[in-house]
Amino acid sequence: MVKVHLFDGSATQIFHFELILKGHGHEVITAESGRDGVVFAQRQLPDVVLLDISMPDMNGVQAKRLLSRLGDAQHISVGIVSRKDQKTDKFWRERQGARGDLTKPDNKTELSGLVEGLL
Repeated sequence: MVKVHLFDGSATQIFHFELILKGHGHEVITAESGRDGVVFAQRQLPDVVLLDISMPDMNGVQAKRLLSRLGDAQHISVGIVSRKDQKTDKFWRERQGARGDLTKPDNKTELSGLVEGLL
């Protein structure tokens, strides 16, 4: 079973993604802020972290940067899942070392494909 941490500022989006991921047999832990997500990831060391860019108190790029500097957490595969798809957004995602990038999907295949690609 793959342990996926999902950090998103939208409770509705978390619910939707959680249903999809659990339906594919993944263990899912969620956080609605970047700061909480980083703390959870550092403690539990998931296989994959999926981050939104827009979150309260710490955005996804900042959270990825912090994860990259935290001991064992720096080896976690991180994917950014966001509605933001401008070239500058993609540039910052790549610059921070996100291994996967996806504009928020509406279907199960894209999301599960991202998780599988991060393993």
